[in-house]
Amino acid sequence: MPVTTVTATVTSPEAMRELGRALSRRLRPGDLVMLSGELGAGKTTLTRGLGEGLGVRGAVTSPTFVIARVHPSLGEGPALVHVDAYRLGGGLDEMEDLDLDVSLPDSVVVVEWGDGKVEELSDDRLHVIIDRATGDTTDEVRVVTLNGIGERWAGAGLDALAE
Repeated sequence: MPVTTVTATVTSPEAMRELGRALSRRLRPGDLVMLSGELGAGKTTLTRGLGEGLGVRGAVTSPTFVIARVHPSLGEGPALVHVDAYRLGGGLDEMEDLDLDVSLPDSVVVVEWGDGKVEELSDDRLHVIIDRATGDTTDEVRVVTLNGIGERWAGAGLDALAE
């Protein structure tokens, strides 16, 4: 299965939101986006930018306690389904209770902490890994690695998001 990898350096929370807005222009219904990174890395900030770019209703906030939030489109675009799988330990079984497979064809599904839990939902997925930059004294610089897995991402223009 082909993997397209692009890396970008982000220097502030606003730049992370802008990366989300830019990425949103490359998303379409049926896309699964997995976000990985330690607490406070910027996963929800990136998702907030995705929501702004997709033009969805409601403030995008961390769904840690509700597990999943659906943000319907305010226009013609897809809804954003934002999932925080941090507290789900049972893998796909627990994820199936959320019916993400039902939402996926018509929505963009973004799953924070989805490693080892949602890969079976789609052969084609975008895995976004957010790391704090080593040696950054401001604690705001992040290195964002986008791994487009599958044919869907081969020509999706991810390279335009690189630094």
